[in-house]
Amino acid sequence: MNLLLRRLAIAAHRPIIVIGVGIGGLVSALLLASAGESVLVVEKERGPGGKVRQLNVGGASIDAGPTVFTMLPVIEEIFAAAGARLGDYLNLHKSERIARHAWSQSDQLDLYADFEQSCDAIGDFAGAKAVTGFRRFSREARRLHKALDRPFLRGSKTDPLTLGWRMGWRGFPDWLTLRAYRSLWSALGTYFPDPRLRQLFGRYTTYCGSSPFETPATLMLIADVEAQGVWAIDGGMSALANALETLARQKGVVFHYGEPVARILAANKKVTGILLQSGEQLAADTILFNGDPAALGAGLLGADVAPATRAMPEKARSLSAMVWLAHAKTGGFELGHHNVFFGPDYETEFRAIKAGRLPPQPTAYLCALDRTVPGHRPTGRERLQVIVNAPANGDHHDYTSEERETCTATMLERLSSCGLELEKPLPHILVTPNDFATLFPATGGALYGRASHGWAASFLRPGSRTAIHGLYCAGGGTHPGAGVPMAALSGKLASEAVLSDLGSTRRFLPKAIAGGMSTRSAMTAHSG
Repeated sequence: MNLLLRRLAIAAHRPIIVIGVGIGGLVSALLLASAGESVLVVEKERGPGGKVRQLNVGGASIDAGPTVFTMLPVIEEIFAAAGARLGDYLNLHKSERIARHAWSQSDQLDLYADFEQSCDAIGDFAGAKAVTGFRRFSREARRLHKALDRPFLRGSKTDPLTLGWRMGWRGFPDWLTLRAYRSLWSALGTYFPDPRLRQLFGRYTTYCGSSPFETPATLMLIADVEAQGVWAIDGGMSALANALETLARQKGVVFHYGEPVARILAANKKVTGILLQSGEQLAADTILFNGDPAALGAGLLGADVAPATRAMPEKARSLSAMVWLAHAKTGGFELGHHNVFFGPDYETEFRAIKAGRLPPQPTAYLCALDRTVPGHRPTGRERLQVIVNAPANGDHHDYTSEERETCTATMLERLSSCGLELEKPLPHILVTPNDFATLFPATGGALYGRASHGWAASFLRPGSRTAIHGLYCAGGGTHPGAGVPMAALSGKLASEAVLSDLGSTRRFLPKAIAGGMSTRSAMTAHSG
């Protein structure tokens, strides 16, 4: 079809509606528009990003969502697909130090982007045998990552047999040894007799909201993802969301903020449009939902589309969190950009969370947002985000002021035991599973969709397509999983599914469809 005919075909179709502009929704909107589609975004909040957001504490804007940025090539490829260069929109710095880890004032270990430097640090920390185990672990994590990157992480939702087919005969040995039937915690014991190192590398499963005691050993690949590089973004992760939005606008995407969607409308298992809370209806043949798929299955977007995905049981939810956003003076422990302060007993921590309780002596992750440049020490107060894992029960358990105060005290004790002192009283706000449950309906505050517990969990995440024709999903709760690069990949996969399905139905020049709903023009809708 020549360019004129394609433009006429697009004009005759209703705009594709994207509900929500987290990273997955932004990527989908951008790539669909770059392919020539008309795209209208509807978002209940006042700006882009979804979980990638900032909150104000004492006049300082502090990242309240993801802080670890990996898999840079994924984002570079998305910008390139839109005809742009990432470096023209963002300033990034590769971190020389991946993270600082502490168990006490005397037990501290840094991991580095340079592998041999990490080996030296581990040798100094735990001896030569630990280095041998680390080298073996790193080789296995790299093998699993390479084996699954193309056929699983970058491919559409699949099942175990189809995954084996995608991996091909050369990948058959890897398919037979994906280590899906042994827990990560158990496997780590074969590499790291030192319990501190076992705890360190077990923590990577929290990146997908899961327990190392219940996830398959396959997930050791996450350690290799981080070993491939961690970057800091000037302006924080919100700068990435803003850059994607800017580029999407340049491609013609229309953004309509402050408009919650009450229902997704469908007839005969095919979408027909959306109903806004304002009462206005917008017609659509194609809708992409960038929210947690659990909201669809729970019927929160209407009975018409409840069959789109399965409802997720509470026991399948990933972790939630207690998150402190602080603007405070620090002393003692020399912070890096990413810092982990380990509790004394990991098994007790996760047992408490599984039972619906806050851990009594929790591990705390701290992102020092102003320490992105090595050796830079902020003067005065600095911006901090501190995270402690929590159960995803925010839809039925009310976190009392006493629980909040106790958890804050135990978090501060953990930091202090490792030598870090924070300003007292601490200028901060605390975000709890109750807040996350409100922000992300039907999740109970789960921040990563479905937990990766059990060998089959990774295959149970919803894919781009749903059981409702014309309704697609993207985001951290959708295949391939949680985290900024994974959410971006879900957006890419969703856009490919939409374009493939539209291509199969546009065999002839379509005719305009008259009447039915009050439909705004994508060219005149409020752009936020």
